[in-house]
Amino acid sequence: MICGVRVRAFRTAVVTACGLAAAPVAAQGTPGEHVHAYLARIAALDDAGPRLDAVIVTADADAAAAAADAAVRLPLVGRTVLVKDNIETREWPTTAGSLALANNRTGRDAPMIARLRAAGGVVLGKTNLSEWANIRDDDSTSGWSAIGGLSRNPHALDRNPCGSSSGSGAAVAAGLAWAAIGTETNGSITCPASVNGVVGFKPTVGMVSRTHVVPISATQDTAGPMARSVADAAMLLNAIAGSDPADTATAEADARRSDFAGGLAAASLQGVRIGVLRKQAGSDPKLTAVFETALADLRRAGAVLVDVDYAWPEGFWERSLPVLLFELRRDMARYLATLPAADMPRDLAAVVAFNRANAGREMRWFGQDLFEQALEATDEAAYVKARDTNLAATREGGIDKLLAGNRVSFLVAPTTGPAWPTDLIYGDNYPGSVGAGSLAAIAGYPHLTVPMGAVEGLPVGLSFMGAKWSDAEVLKAGAAYERARTAVLKEPTFRPWRPGGQ
Repeated sequence: MICGVRVRAFRTAVVTACGLAAAPVAAQGTPGEHVHAYLARIAALDDAGPRLDAVIVTADADAAAAAADAAVRLPLVGRTVLVKDNIETREWPTTAGSLALANNRTGRDAPMIARLRAAGGVVLGKTNLSEWANIRDDDSTSGWSAIGGLSRNPHALDRNPCGSSSGSGAAVAAGLAWAAIGTETNGSITCPASVNGVVGFKPTVGMVSRTHVVPISATQDTAGPMARSVADAAMLLNAIAGSDPADTATAEADARRSDFAGGLAAASLQGVRIGVLRKQAGSDPKLTAVFETALADLRRAGAVLVDVDYAWPEGFWERSLPVLLFELRRDMARYLATLPAADMPRDLAAVVAFNRANAGREMRWFGQDLFEQALEATDEAAYVKARDTNLAATREGGIDKLLAGNRVSFLVAPTTGPAWPTDLIYGDNYPGSVGAGSLAAIAGYPHLTVPMGAVEGLPVGLSFMGAKWSDAEVLKAGAAYERARTAVLKEPTFRPWRPGGQ
């Protein structure tokens, strides 16, 4: 923890007892005992030891343990969940990583968190994130926020955990909780899940409420589960999915949701046609070799693979950012207006002014050029045209067309490349030529990433994308691949990267 806004108590006895390479919490024991074990592991690996800085605040141990034990008859049976700190929980401030919201203590649970608790989940704490969900500046370093400092990838401490759900991905990989909740606008669940070697699921936009979540884009924003298995991710989605009258995008959620975990164990790929986006696999022979092994596993599981040719439409990327910037300015003002504290900023311009006044702490490593561009994004007609054009390009002219035209049920590609070295001075060196997650992100369609192996010891994931509201089917495909996977997955080293991952 760098800034000292919310610091957990340091517990040396726990650090000594747990040790650096402590295994994830065992299945034995009561839910309350699991709470204490996870908190001990956070103390050993996040507060001390390698200092992952993935978790910025944790629950009171005794109160959380009591809540876990009281939930034994509920679906999640007191399982522990860490929550990204742009999602409101009643216990703590919700900061989006920014000092401007350091005192944003609303006393509210976001509807998804209320659902989580009602299902027997225990909120163990909140995770660090790329500040403002990585929409502040073009030259940002993923995983850094003024509140939480710099999160580290447990597989290679000097490599990036990706963002913006950086802390959620790193925490799950390090075994700091049963699962975590992240949010995504464009890759912010799937990228950190992939590079941290865990499962991440971005559901159909509208499956999970966005009320009381610090926004970027009403068109693309969603929360979703991050876990160590597809089954665990599906269980968490069961708990948080559902309609919310305050979020009109979720009007169909209750009708579309199902038991996402049901049928996963028996799910089969026999005879299932899957489209392979080879152009989106990149040109790194080490990554494509891992991808080919995953494709061979799919074939052995009975899938019929079909090469699918896809190229991003002309002007696609030029239209994408202006849509986000217009919605950021508009939607941020709507959210900030709901905050009960009198000293909160009320619009994006106030946040920009706060950052300028506190540049030494907020803008030491990168600026706020995207925020400043968003203040000028006021042409609604241009915004609507760009939004509708890109939605059509990713929906009926994109995923829908690729699925129907090739008679396939899903699309697969590597999610992204391996984690890059973290560099606070020069910012991210993101492998942007790999993956097709923006198709699902902009369309608002489901996207699952499942670990498929490693490149030089650095995890990489396999993406499954499907049609709108096909969330259950996508999860089943991922679970079937998970069982068929032959790659031996790497466990975190909690050390800086070494060639070969040794």
